[in-house]
Amino acid sequence: MTQSEFGIFQERQRGSFIRLRTMIWLRWCAIVGQLAAITLAQKFYNLQLEVGLCYLAVGVSIVGNLIAIFVFPENKRLNEAENFLMVLFDLLQLCFLIYLTGGLHNPFTILILGPVIVSATIMTLRSTVIIGATALTLVTLMVFFHLPLRTEQGFIMRIADVFVFGQWTAITIAVIFLSLYARQITEEMNSMGDAVVATQMALSRTQMLNNLGGVVAAAAHELGTPLATIKLASAELIEDLADKPELQDDARLIRQQADRCRDILQSMGRAGKEDLQIRSAPLVEVIREAAEPHLNRGKDVLIETLGSDDEVFSLPLALRRPEIIHGLRNLIQNAVDFARATVWVEARWTENEVSIRIMDDGPGYPTNMLGRIGDPFVRNRRTERDRKARPEYEGMGLGLFIAKTLLQRSGAELSFANGADKVNGSSQRRGAVVEVVWPRDAIVPPSLPKGEGIGENPSFEA
Repeated sequence: MTQSEFGIFQERQRGSFIRLRTMIWLRWCAIVGQLAAITLAQKFYNLQLEVGLCYLAVGVSIVGNLIAIFVFPENKRLNEAENFLMVLFDLLQLCFLIYLTGGLHNPFTILILGPVIVSATIMTLRSTVIIGATALTLVTLMVFFHLPLRTEQGFIMRIADVFVFGQWTAITIAVIFLSLYARQITEEMNSMGDAVVATQMALSRTQMLNNLGGVVAAAAHELGTPLATIKLASAELIEDLADKPELQDDARLIRQQADRCRDILQSMGRAGKEDLQIRSAPLVEVIREAAEPHLNRGKDVLIETLGSDDEVFSLPLALRRPEIIHGLRNLIQNAVDFARATVWVEARWTENEVSIRIMDDGPGYPTNMLGRIGDPFVRNRRTERDRKARPEYEGMGLGLFIAKTLLQRSGAELSFANGADKVNGSSQRRGAVVEVVWPRDAIVPPSLPKGEGIGENPSFEA
């Protein structure tokens, strides 16, 4: 992480996205407000509106919400493109309603700032510029093109042109200023969050280097005497074997290798290098490392490997990244917590992807909570039977959330399900099923050129 300053026009990779459920609820609030405004204007103030078109605009928004509710899971998080399309849709729908109800003569025109501020807060600079430019274009067009507001007697309700110009100027300034303001504040908050993460990483790395330095110092101390003895003995052999050139060359080789061992220990202690080879391990070993704390908890944890059905590929290496190991460990822990006797971990790989499926023979996920698996602080109320069966378990609903977040940061996609309909194995595997799928390039490390197993530690920049 090399970010060192805040910036309004700075692009950053967001690690989390807005939940679809949040956008749906905000849209429901807007729909209720729009219906209330149309009803009040027509019933209490007797304004002559294009009621059919107005309700059509609101109806399109309602249909969009219903589709989002029934098609997508409750815990879906929107990516950049999906956020952009939802906010753009809301902006166009709102501007269409304002066009039908007087244009800039309508005091609710100020609500156009809502989608613009949302885009400045959660989207990239390009999306924010497009949303802001669209809003300003539509506001400008509504100065000249709109359906007038009419009273019951047919009189047109309008404000003076100077106030229309003032309304347009105020909205234009507000769109630009509030967008910059919201973006700047959001960037500073994200930068502070990144700084905390960077600090934690730096502290963790310092601890690792301290431990490595202690190991190297101990190794150098313990190996110093035998290496010196080997070097001394080899020097004497070189002198004694002057009449035997073949054996003398072997003695010289022994002394050279002793010098090489000394140089390696000095280099490790001086540079604090790390072995690039241990950054990766066979996929099964990475899974076993993640499952190790839960192998002796009274449940059988069975690790199985299944290659591609079309073509046989050798067992791939997998990156030993902390988020991968910790995320898998949390998923395996959850399976062990609720399994009756056995947990199965299946590793599959093809030419394009690598997947790990974790199954158990427990009761599975509660059906009413299945759509929200992976959200923080989501847990089902425990019955007395559950308390007696697992009196030591008091989950906060954070384990799956942490696992899901860490694994998604590594490039994985997670899916949660119940029962044997997701499993092609034994009928006992009828409990919870979690499948983690990576693109092969995201988890399988590139092969290292020969002689590049040792590399310098990456430096942290302020």
